[in-house]
Amino acid sequence: MSTITGASVIDTVDQGPRPGDKASTGRTGDRLLSGAATGAGLFVITLVVLVGAFLVSRAVPALAANQANFFTSRVFSVDGGTLRFGIADLLWVTVLSSIFAMVLAVPVAIGVALFITQYAPRRLAAPAGYLIDLLAAVPSIVYGLWGAKVLLPPYREHVQDPLSNALGWIPLFKPTSVSAGTILLVSIVLAIMILPIVTALSREVFAQTPLTHKEGALALGATRWEMIRTAVLPFGRPGVISASMLGLGRALGETIAVTIILSTLPGGSPWSFSVFSGGETFASRIANNASEFDSPAKTGAFIAAGLVLFVLTFAVNAVARIVIERRKAFSK
Repeated sequence: MSTITGASVIDTVDQGPRPGDKASTGRTGDRLLSGAATGAGLFVITLVVLVGAFLVSRAVPALAANQANFFTSRVFSVDGGTLRFGIADLLWVTVLSSIFAMVLAVPVAIGVALFITQYAPRRLAAPAGYLIDLLAAVPSIVYGLWGAKVLLPPYREHVQDPLSNALGWIPLFKPTSVSAGTILLVSIVLAIMILPIVTALSREVFAQTPLTHKEGALALGATRWEMIRTAVLPFGRPGVISASMLGLGRALGETIAVTIILSTLPGGSPWSFSVFSGGETFASRIANNASEFDSPAKTGAFIAAGLVLFVLTFAVNAVARIVIERRKAFSK
């Protein structure tokens, strides 16, 4: 009859994982993954800080030499030795076109995402999702050319003229003399461009709704729409907000399509708050005048405009993060 001494038992219990054991390899892998994730996060933060510091360092000298109010002036002149530039027009056109794009795109994206995840049969849902996702692969220049050459005539006949005739008494829809690309036309094209982003993310969030929540609502006698309203939409609301903010960031920074479509108002043209007016966004202004970056002062003026767009996009994402966190806390 064999016996086990106390020392042998202690030795057996105290033996830890040796090199080559799965546990040791797992802990090493965890440390490596944790370090890589931390390094990636710090790299992104450092990159954003460096970009912001670069923009500030280049914009401050131009802002100091600016002879106009940077926030309220509608003049943007960097020719000659005097700098007179403001962002009032650029800010209005950028924000207005992006907001209208969101108003047009987000409801459609939510409807498409709900159809794919809650209504469509499996054999139809997958192809429909692929087709929506393919819109994201279309280059911006194609959207711009399509909007300027194909969409413009029917837009003017069936959208701009009826709206201006019916709602022209509202300053936002006041008729203008702009016959080419307007803010509303750009908004329609931007809405199509951000549609796949919002749809794809909303679809993934809606698909993650717990089955027990949906079955519980149906078991209590809810119709399919009532189940969606009480179970799917509340669960997916933070994800939809995140998707919408990503789409808004895309709309704020879009350059090529906006540059091709939007009519540039010549100097001295009457200013209008109407969506049927032209103008320039921050991105299109910088792209249209890239050839003027021949001196630090001129370059700094456009970098100052880019800094405002940078801050605006950062603020939008920060607000979205706050809203999402509040929604999560409320849902708990």
